[in-house]
Amino acid sequence: MRDAPVLASTVRLAAQGDEAAFTRLVAEHRAAMARVAFVICGDPEATNDAVQAAWSIAWRRLHTLRDPEQVRPWLIAIAANEARQVIRSQRRRPVIDISDALQPGVGGDPADTIGLVDLQRALAHLTPDDRRLLALRYVAGLDSPEIARHTGLSASGVRSRLARLIDRLRTEIDHA
Repeated sequence: MRDAPVLASTVRLAAQGDEAAFTRLVAEHRAAMARVAFVICGDPEATNDAVQAAWSIAWRRLHTLRDPEQVRPWLIAIAANEARQVIRSQRRRPVIDISDALQPGVGGDPADTIGLVDLQRALAHLTPDDRRLLALRYVAGLDSPEIARHTGLSASGVRSRLARLIDRLRTEIDHA
């Protein structure tokens, strides 16, 4: 669906209620939405809830999307917002499942996972809003103007906040 005319046609059809076109959008974008939601939630079950809620919203609001080429960042932003809502509704700190990365024998030397553990611990201390910014930039690969459109921040505000977050993570990891 990388071809702009095909993408525009698919988005237009889905916005008009074509379930097959919407299914194509789901197939194309679900994984990216789930990755971003997981960074924010840190819990597979909460991630699934957030992504499911995001698709429901996307189905209802797809007709409001002005630029079909922006469907990917639009969907990812919806998933990020829903992930924040899930975390807020749970009223608890997320539990980050890193068991796959820490399974004995999978990664070889256990010392290789120390950096991942430190990063996961540092991420757990961030707010869902901060994790959302990091996920939109580094997991979804959105640039600062795209993030700004979906967060209500300015592009320079996004860059400044990301720089502060990265500095905070580096400091926390260095002192771990």
